[in-house]
Amino acid sequence: MEIAVISGKGGTGKSSISAAFATLSEKVVLADCDVDAANLYILFNPTHEEEQIFVSGQKAVIDKSLCTNCGQCIDYCRFDAISEINGEVIISETSCDGCRLCARVCPSEAISMVNEDKSRMYAGTFRNGKMVYGRLSPGEENSGKLVNMVRDKAKQLSKDHQLETIIIDGPPGIGCSAISTITGIDHVVIVTEPTISGLHDMKRALEITSNFKLKTWVIVNKFDLNTDLTHEIEAYCQQKDISVAGKLPFDRLVVDAMVNCKSIVEFAPDSEVAKLIRENYKLITLNK
Repeated sequence: MEIAVISGKGGTGKSSISAAFATLSEKVVLADCDVDAANLYILFNPTHEEEQIFVSGQKAVIDKSLCTNCGQCIDYCRFDAISEINGEVIISETSCDGCRLCARVCPSEAISMVNEDKSRMYAGTFRNGKMVYGRLSPGEENSGKLVNMVRDKAKQLSKDHQLETIIIDGPPGIGCSAISTITGIDHVVIVTEPTISGLHDMKRALEITSNFKLKTWVIVNKFDLNTDLTHEIEAYCQQKDISVAGKLPFDRLVVDAMVNCKSIVEFAPDSEVAKLIRENYKLITLNK
């Protein structure tokens, strides 16, 4: 069973709930697919048993010893990534899209393509099973492909170690990395909060999961900070026939747990929020 925990926006407590799900009684595979800002490895400190290079694309580079500064590549670059500064042709690494056209048209063959290969996927063991996560290097792209790489590795670990449950901490938002996270998943849990932006972005996330016809649950985190908006969220979910798995109160213990590199169910197992998360998880996993 694969359970993906996502959110329409950042800051809802998605990773805290993912961490709690991953540290309940059974052994699991935990996959951190928030590759732009992976952070669960900080919490769980997994072993590094495997490291794979992720090539996110290519960028153009100029061999200055061959370049004649003719400027022909500037005329052809549709991304405005090439310019002339003080009589010297320069390629902007952040603007280059890796299309290779400049390398093809260069009469001096001074432009070549190099791999963007600073991103990584890691796999290892953490205290409640196996863990895999990706880290997209700043400026590199194709986060959706790296998410697919992480998910494939998680499935392999699940099969190799006979771990039936995969918990996926997905990225916030509704971009390609989020879509790669939820494609073909068994259960999607959308974590929201009682704010105007939380409600709005939950609706956007629900549109995506509805289009993919995925079994979707909503957890309202910090529900007691604005009970009126919580009621509005519940009413919207009822209207759309979306199950609200639970409502979690704001609790400083969740922050304290993270500071101590533990999930809330490890740090304060008898707290109200830990008990509610257990109930939420049980409800979700029993509805196969």
